[in-house]
Amino acid sequence: MSTPANELDVVDLPSESRFVIRGARDEAELVYSLQGDQLILVHTEVPEVWSGHGVGARLVRAALRRARADGLTIVPWCPYARRWLKEHPDEAGGVVIEYHTPPPAA
Repeated sequence: MSTPANELDVVDLPSESRFVIRGARDEAELVYSLQGDQLILVHTEVPEVWSGHGVGARLVRAALRRARADGLTIVPWCPYARRWLKEHPDEAGGVVIEYHTPPPAA
């Protein structure tokens, strides 16, 4: 049986450039890139077993905490993070969100 994600902590792994929630068999992540004073949110991945339980939101909130603590601007290239931030502007208080910087061409 899988551990409920809400019982697990979000961990920032700077050496891997990602925020993670790890269970015994499952892992969710928000991959980022730190470029100067920008925390670029690249990709969010949540396992199906945790889908619909607010796991992605917890990862984005962790990015907001990091940005707030370190004085970083968030650049949400990840479609999920971008949508979540636009739908929850009250959560981003004190953090600059830069929506106009496009991701690099594939």
